Amino acid sequence: MGSVERKKRSGESDLFFRALYKELGEPRGITLVAVGGYGRGELSPGSDLDLLILHNGKVPELSNLVNSFLYPIWDKQGPEGMPKKVDHSVRTLDETKAARSDLKVALGLLDARLIVGEQELFDQLVIDSLAYWKRNHLEELRLSMKARHERFGDLAYLLEPDIKEARGGLRDMSAIRAITRSEVIKFEESTLENINAMESKLLDIRDSLHQVSGRDKDQLLFHEQDKVAAELGYVDADALMGTVATIARSVEYQLNVAWHYFDNRKNRSFFRKTRPTSVGKNIAVENHEVVIEQIDPTVSMRAAAKASQLGLPISMDSCQLISSQNLGNPWPREAREDLVAFIGGGSAIERVWEALDQAGVIENWFPEWSKVRSLPQRNVLHRHTVDRHMVETAIQAAKLTRTVHRPDLLLVGALFHDIGKGTQADHSIRGAELIEPIATRIGFSKTEVETLKFLVLHHLLLPSIATRRDLDDPATIQQVMQLVPDLQHLELLHALSIADGEATGKAAWSDWKARLVNQLVNKVKHAMKGSLVAPAMELSEEQKSLTESGELSISVKESNDSYAIEIIAPDSTGLFSVVAGVLNLAKFDIRAAKTRTYQSAAAMNWLVNLDSFAKLPSESELLIAIQNGLADPATIRERIEAKARAYAPFGNVVVPAPEVEVIEDSGETATIIEIRSHDKPALLFTIGSEFQKMNIDIKSVIASTLGAEVIDTLYVTEINGEKLSQERAKEVAENIRLAID
Repeated sequence: MGSVERKKRSGESDLFFRALYKELGEPRGITLVAVGGYGRGELSPGSDLDLLILHNGKVPELSNLVNSFLYPIWDKQGPEGMPKKVDHSVRTLDETKAARSDLKVALGLLDARLIVGEQELFDQLVIDSLAYWKRNHLEELRLSMKARHERFGDLAYLLEPDIKEARGGLRDMSAIRAITRSEVIKFEESTLENINAMESKLLDIRDSLHQVSGRDKDQLLFHEQDKVAAELGYVDADALMGTVATIARSVEYQLNVAWHYFDNRKNRSFFRKTRPTSVGKNIAVENHEVVIEQIDPTVSMRAAAKASQLGLPISMDSCQLISSQNLGNPWPREAREDLVAFIGGGSAIERVWEALDQAGVIENWFPEWSKVRSLPQRNVLHRHTVDRHMVETAIQAAKLTRTVHRPDLLLVGALFHDIGKGTQADHSIRGAELIEPIATRIGFSKTEVETLKFLVLHHLLLPSIATRRDLDDPATIQQVMQLVPDLQHLELLHALSIADGEATGKAAWSDWKARLVNQLVNKVKHAMKGSLVAPAMELSEEQKSLTESGELSISVKESNDSYAIEIIAPDSTGLFSVVAGVLNLAKFDIRAAKTRTYQSAAAMNWLVNLDSFAKLPSESELLIAIQNGLADPATIRERIEAKARAYAPFGNVVVPAPEVEVIEDSGETATIIEIRSHDKPALLFTIGSEFQKMNIDIKSVIASTLGAEVIDTLYVTEINGEKLSQERAKEVAENIRLAID
């Protein structure tokens, strides 16, 4: 069973028709044409004979002649194995032209092949059909494919897929050939050869399905998968479905690339060359794709992060360029932050991840991924393969980054929570073992690695207890508290449970289950002690001594590919926003900040990255810039606003709205305001400026950028040093939210 048998089946059908044609006296003015799958010589046991009976309009007793060709098929007079069903049409050339308005007819004619009859009629048919198709009917084809995909779903991820009609299946392989014939989009010859090889495998599976099922349907049902796998020599049904998923993903990826080029071609002038726009060190956007201009040690992850955050694909050439890049062990801090930004891009990650996966980049970063790539989940609750489910969980987790204080750990935990699947062992236990070397390699600290191990080990804990235990029983709450050490682990585990459930689907994550899990978490929170609020910065004795001098001083030191900047400055209104603005204008990217007012001065620690195209300013240059900014803050604002206007983001990635919360703490002498937001240019300057406008004094700041997410905790008072009233704090929080949204 294979391509040889399909060709043989098609050839025998041809011989049958030629014999009939000869028996009928080789009638003039008529041509038998194979179209569609028969035209390609791909007759499976359950296929129809797609036949066009083309005539010149002058054939006497045409109806009787047509029946003379068809009755022997219906009467099963053909050779053994020849299909007994025929999908036929009888048309003149003009009637065929009219029928081409039906997309299915137009596509079938692209595979037209002469069986027997007048060559001149056939040649004109081919010329007309190809000319018609080249008038660009690709948009119609895409809409048709979209409707079909919505109906039949993804071949790669369905438990019982239709291997012909589903996304990435045989019908899409035919569509790739049709796209190529349009000459609007070109595929590499090697790509087309790969598509043909994959099509042959999928046709083998369909042939076997027709044989073992005794039916001509193309849906690969559960109870037939084992039989097909055994007949084709696969180890088991999982191996079979893994092959199906791998093929479908490759086809879908090639189609996505093709449609991207198609859209890009439509949206730009034919004669205008697009100029690349730099969006980071050694990466740019060109033709609405992220491209790598030059290799450096961490460019692969930087490009992935930028593509995800901009909602753009990475070019195929760039994916190949970084296919074997090694990020080291452990990764540089920059690569770890870029990973978090990459998987924090929400739905935009899917297209970027697939492109990198197709190029082998993902398995190069994470060799452990190979064990779960395209791994089926023979479980009616799941709708995706293991690897696709973990990516989908990360997509769902990106929606929940405002609900946790460590979005980086949530996103990475979501991406790897099922990494332990693929063996008979408990996947949670095995996953916790596997995540340790992965997280260590990425560059997380020992404490952070332990948290990630906890998330992977216990990612099923909350739903399991919430749906199987009495939530009003104190013993249930104690059981959770014995396993969950503190509030941070609880909020991360809760968010992961939601993301995992949403990624699995409504069959596994109903509103009822979500309510029970939420109820359980609230009860455990109530029983736990402690706080997740970042404490105000503690000053060293040296810093206290420097603040007492009352003089402005700056120290800049390199620190693990970043710069640590310590600033001591006399306290003044707007100091925080001015310093943040000066650093932004100096082309520093602020990754973390800690500030604390002490007596009449402020101590500030800033951790920053320098733009790759910028020159490192000297300490004296920064000192003068801060002095000038304090003397003329309006100029700082104008320059920041001008820079923001010049910033032209690409794409349209939707991120969760910022959240600003007032933390009630009766023990503090200042009001605590916590801000969680997606990172954006000059964010800390905007926050500081808004507080200044409202005459709010900033006493301390703890700011962290985790990937593309920011968590800032500010301790603030009125100008006279008093805590904000509840009403005033609420007003301030709302103004801040509006300013950064």
